[in-house]
Amino acid sequence: MTETPSPADADPYLEPGRLLFAGDWQFVSAAPTVEVLPPMQGMEIALAGRSNVGKSSLVNALTGRKALARTSVTPGRTQELIFFRVGPELCLVDMPGYGFAKAPKEKVDAWTRTIKDYLRGRVNLARVFVLIDSRHGIKPVDEEILDLLDKAAVSYAIILTKVDQVKPSALPSVIAGVEDKIRRRPAAYPKIFPTSSNTGQGFPELRAAVAQLLAEQG
Repeated sequence: MTETPSPADADPYLEPGRLLFAGDWQFVSAAPTVEVLPPMQGMEIALAGRSNVGKSSLVNALTGRKALARTSVTPGRTQELIFFRVGPELCLVDMPGYGFAKAPKEKVDAWTRTIKDYLRGRVNLARVFVLIDSRHGIKPVDEEILDLLDKAAVSYAIILTKVDQVKPSALPSVIAGVEDKIRRRPAAYPKIFPTSSNTGQGFPELRAAVAQLLAEQG
């Protein structure tokens, strides 16, 4: 009789990922411009997404902390690059939301320049995770950030958020649609990460992916 493989056997990075994100995560700094970025130390991963896609909720669920990242009902509140760190090995960067920011055009343009400068100049940035609302899929405003990442030659992967609000029978077609849209993009990582900050779905796999990145960087 063949034994069913355990999750740890299926993905050897599940347990390292759990331990990594169970660590003592701390807020480091908020940088409105690249001139005041914290020193580069260890590996960085960044989160990008539309202003109402649920980045702060994902940060809190990923780290198991209820209020590490502040959530807001007002889209576009995050106007800086927010840095969170666990030990010397890993830093998580919450990038300003895009698409629905309620701010003057001059300020939005300034954020855009900061993001571009950050992406091009942060040599320890291992991957950007682009958050996409699973109810809506990739929109033209998302295509713009994917184009930017492709041009900057920064590796990125797609995280689908709020999958608990999609019918289970419809989720495979949502994932397939996203896969089709990124298939020919040069900097896109092919694996899609469906998640729900409400139920915890997909977070073990996401943590494992980060742990694998860290192992490969080391």
